[in-house]
Amino acid sequence: MSHSRRLSLEPAITGRFRDSLSLQIHDNDDVINKPDFRELDLGSPVSTLMPRVSTSSAAATPTSSSGSSGSASGKPSVAGKSHSGEIPGGPGSVMPAVKNLKPDHRRSSSTGKPLIFSGSSFSHSATSHSSATSPSPAVLPAGNICPSGRILKTGMATRSSTRAETLCTGTGNYGHGNVVRSGGGGSNHPARADGESPEELKRLGNDMYRRGNFSEALSLYDRAISLSPENAAFRSNRAAALTASGRLGEAVKECLEAVRLDPSYSRAHQRLASLYLRLGEAENARRHLCFSGQCPDQTDLQRLQMLEKHLRRCWEARKIGDWRTVVKETDLAIENGADSSPQLVACKAEALLRLNQMEDSDFCISSIPRHDHYYHTQPQAKLFGMVAEAYILCIQSQVDMALGRFESGVVKAERAAMLDQTNPELVSVLNNVKMVVKARTLGNELFSSGRYSEASVAYGDGLKQDGSNSVLYCNRAACWYKLGLWEKSVEDCNQALKIHPSYIKALLRRAASYGKLGRWEDAVRDYEFVRRELPGDSEVTESLESAKIAVMNRSQVSKSFGYNNQVEAVSTLDKFKNVVSLPGVSVFHFKSSSNRQCEEISPFINTLCLRYPLVHFFMVDVEESVALAKAESIRKVPTFKMYKNGDKVKEMICPSHQFLEDSIKHFLL
Repeated sequence: MSHSRRLSLEPAITGRFRDSLSLQIHDNDDVINKPDFRELDLGSPVSTLMPRVSTSSAAATPTSSSGSSGSASGKPSVAGKSHSGEIPGGPGSVMPAVKNLKPDHRRSSSTGKPLIFSGSSFSHSATSHSSATSPSPAVLPAGNICPSGRILKTGMATRSSTRAETLCTGTGNYGHGNVVRSGGGGSNHPARADGESPEELKRLGNDMYRRGNFSEALSLYDRAISLSPENAAFRSNRAAALTASGRLGEAVKECLEAVRLDPSYSRAHQRLASLYLRLGEAENARRHLCFSGQCPDQTDLQRLQMLEKHLRRCWEARKIGDWRTVVKETDLAIENGADSSPQLVACKAEALLRLNQMEDSDFCISSIPRHDHYYHTQPQAKLFGMVAEAYILCIQSQVDMALGRFESGVVKAERAAMLDQTNPELVSVLNNVKMVVKARTLGNELFSSGRYSEASVAYGDGLKQDGSNSVLYCNRAACWYKLGLWEKSVEDCNQALKIHPSYIKALLRRAASYGKLGRWEDAVRDYEFVRRELPGDSEVTESLESAKIAVMNRSQVSKSFGYNNQVEAVSTLDKFKNVVSLPGVSVFHFKSSSNRQCEEISPFINTLCLRYPLVHFFMVDVEESVALAKAESIRKVPTFKMYKNGDKVKEMICPSHQFLEDSIKHFLL
């Protein structure tokens, strides 16, 4: 039997529990995202049912023909609220089981004589054809049930009516040959002039749903709801179509409206639980999956338990800064059914941000599912102690700040704090965002006016509030570049690129600083990366070609002047006199292999040799070359002597790394 239902047999069962358990749908109720087929209680007239066998009017019990409207065949109707389409009887009256016939469905004439309503009892008609055409006041003709669904009392059949009687065509809930009052369609629910009823619209909507035509199904459900706005089943069916269309936020609203209209409507609760699971809202899902009197679906219950486990692990990993575990657990939660959860996507974006994967974080946060802000119509979901929507805005704000979208970051941080005003983490984020924006604004103003040193201090103040802001590092690098501190400019660019590896502006600034330092190979590497990212940029192409030419020229100079990019040992006084006279800058490192400071600084000298290929670097071991050390008056190691074009320009004893490099750059330029 298509879309059939069963009513519980126990007459003493409570109305609320009966309503939640008594209705079953065989065609598609096993799937949450399919529409309900609970019929509207129309209270409409239908043709009489034919009993198979009956010998006594007092014991006659009607059986149901094939249909899907209401009460089960051969079972007494239970009084109370119902969505199954049965006609409620008054106290002391016995109602026949009524079924809505499908179009072109006819009753078999072999089922026996029709039942005649007589007061509150049933009897077989034993009258002749003439008596059927002229009913007595005590015997009612077959089929005469009032449009309201009530049985006519004795004598009412003779009362005249001003409304004409018409023969129903068999559509909707009536079989062929039923006599109904014109204009009302035989129902106490509104109907269109063309005979369109809410139940017929729902049936057509269900057909469209089965065919996958969800937009047409929605249109039909909307028309049914406009005629019967208080019907919970219509709302639930509309939620199914919205879910199938991917409009989960609207589906949640419809389900909430359905349970408002009928708090014991188990199917709507089950659908809500399934929606909340997809949205990653474990608390709301549990509330509707395990509501009073409901036996939870085991599959959904397992999904709920898995979601709760992954959320708990995310919480624990986030507290200790284990961001790789956070990424793993959010992915598992999404794979296990929470595929439309905005807050879980935001959680993954936060973890990627902390792992300095800026592009991935930005892509993740921009792909958050949109659900039309359905949060305001339900208990607000929370994540990590924050209102879910506020948490999402907080992460969006931090991603915007990290990528230089400062104004947008401030707006979102303020909105987050407004949504959850008591959360200390949101308040802290808002304060930091405001201070960083203030420092950045001041730094930009100072830089524009040429006050580069003061601008560098302002950017530094911002970095004290947000030490992972790549934009502030890059801006401060620009200040160092303008001040001629190219090594410091490279250092800040390195910090910016550590946070944001593909930061184009930082790469260009570092390449320019490398050029100033004569590190053309490094400059070429950065320019080549940028050209791959910006293949049509003519300025980048020109800078790359210039850097390549500088590399070629330096190579030729190195060959002609004997540069070999490695530290050369000098052990005799004659060789020392020869190399001192070389053109350009020469650095002599007087060391002792037994001295700890000398051993510590030696690797740095090798680095400088590679970093400054136009500088000659020499090493003298004072223990092996005693005469040379005595001639140069070396009394303490490590000692460094610098010569330029044969003239000694500087001598340093135990210098720091920075001081030594700054001295080399000074004389090189």
